[in-house]
Amino acid sequence: GLSATIVPLTVSRQLIRMDVPIMIVVSVVAYGMALDGRISQAEGAILLVGLLVYTVWTVWQGRQSQNSEPSEVSVSQTSFWQIMLCLGLVGIGLALLVIGARWLVDGAVDVARSMGVSEQMVGLTVVAAGTSMPEVVTSIMASLKGERDIAVGNVVGSNIFNLLGVLGLAGAIAPIDVSAQTLWADLPIMLAVAVACLPVFFTGRMIARWEGMLFFGYYLFYMAFLVLTATGASLKVFQVAMLAVVVPLTVLTLGLSFFRQVPPKAN
Repeated sequence: GLSATIVPLTVSRQLIRMDVPIMIVVSVVAYGMALDGRISQAEGAILLVGLLVYTVWTVWQGRQSQNSEPSEVSVSQTSFWQIMLCLGLVGIGLALLVIGARWLVDGAVDVARSMGVSEQMVGLTVVAAGTSMPEVVTSIMASLKGERDIAVGNVVGSNIFNLLGVLGLAGAIAPIDVSAQTLWADLPIMLAVAVACLPVFFTGRMIARWEGMLFFGYYLFYMAFLVLTATGASLKVFQVAMLAVVVPLTVLTLGLSFFRQVPPKAN
């Protein structure tokens, strides 16, 4: 949402045809595993195997596309020291991203706990936002530098890796209990967002600024929902706003955007 708000993002055909559908399927599988209120160690191992298969397939696809398209710069034209410098910059950047996210999460969690906020609330807000900071920074910088495929692929790939790798590894180590709110509110919202990416990405193979604002607006609505739930406030106003305004507006805008891309029939 933030990246597309800054610069409209183009979406590659592979993301539309393969990666986004895979993200949706993985979301459905994770949701199905959680329906009994627990993700078992066997289910975690299955998710990890899925990550291995997806990684191997992605590498194979990348090599196939690289072999089919002529490279503008050959390996021989790149010196050994240039390669080492690039690898060093990548390593330093990753290390700083991890350190910065760690500091942000630790500080925010301490503040949240001192205010008496539940661990689930902390996980869905502070920890989720803090651990997503590397993806946010990476996508924004990639979009500003014109590497828009990286900006979009980074987000989709991160979603797939979080479900298969992070959730799978944690579940394989020890069973994970799934709370009722996560089961009937947070996971369906996650699945709805994953499904919403497909028509947005499909329309013109571009994420427009208004679509980015729409996504970020949904995130703010979701944060409001979490805060109201944590504080025990009434959700009636929130529910009315969602059912009467947000949902119809979403259906209308996506429908108009889709039909604009459909070519008119010839007479």
